Amino acid sequence: MNPWILAIRPRTLPAAIGPLLIGNILALQLENFSWAIAITSMFCGLLLQIAVNLANDYFDFKSGVDTEERLGPVRVTQSGMIAPSTVRNAMVLCLVLALTVGSFLIYHGGIPIAILAALAIFGALGYSGGPYPLASHGLGEVAAFIFFGLIAVVGSYYLQAAETSTAAWLMGSAIGLFNAAIMLVNNTRDISTDTKAGKNTLAVRIGEARAKAVYQALVYLPFGLIIGGYFLGLLPGLPVLLSGLSLLIARKLTVQFHQESGAALNPLLGATAKLTMIFSALFSVGLVFSA
Repeated sequence: MNPWILAIRPRTLPAAIGPLLIGNILALQLENFSWAIAITSMFCGLLLQIAVNLANDYFDFKSGVDTEERLGPVRVTQSGMIAPSTVRNAMVLCLVLALTVGSFLIYHGGIPIAILAALAIFGALGYSGGPYPLASHGLGEVAAFIFFGLIAVVGSYYLQAAETSTAAWLMGSAIGLFNAAIMLVNNTRDISTDTKAGKNTLAVRIGEARAKAVYQALVYLPFGLIIGGYFLGLLPGLPVLLSGLSLLIARKLTVQFHQESGAALNPLLGATAKLTMIFSALFSVGLVFSA
């Protein structure tokens, strides 16, 4: 496989696409809805996700977290496929491109979007790098919940509506929980190597048994949120019903997660990302047809 394909980790990209899809579709019926803003926000989100992946690859190699004992998919920096300086430069390029593309969104959304853009860039760099790497202090799942849940959904809705909504905050929380689950799978797989490297992820702190219980909560709670939203009159029934079908997938993944450990969790990483995308797509289709 092409090393750059390995570096950008396509299986993780639904984490960026799903929340932005929902945020924009929530605003689809608004008079001022703009497809240009919707497409631009998705492109910017993808660039940021790729930048995060490259930063993780580079900084984990530089800090000694990635070694030959690594259980996850091949990291291009640690394996020597791509020079560290080249990966670093690609990361910076993606951030510059994201900021360039995002300048249109900043122009449209004003100061609130400029603040979110700055937070997104600092988050991309601070996840694995900087003086206080979030991933090394048990905050990786929290970062995923905030950046690829709340900020992505509420921010993309705000760009269209110039205000937020309870539905956007609710769905941002739901998608954020799914994306936190993706991060938890990754960190649970790496408990042994992260412990040796001194990387104190949430999974390292609470142990594998509790991490598996937390994963179950993370993939089930979004369904509770949307059902609650429906009964409170915040969400229409059809998108709740359609996205609820993905509960079958969530159930299958929780069973697999409890049965597997170490490198055997690698397929579950991509499968959890697919769950995020399927849930988002079904909910979005429901919104379109319930309008």
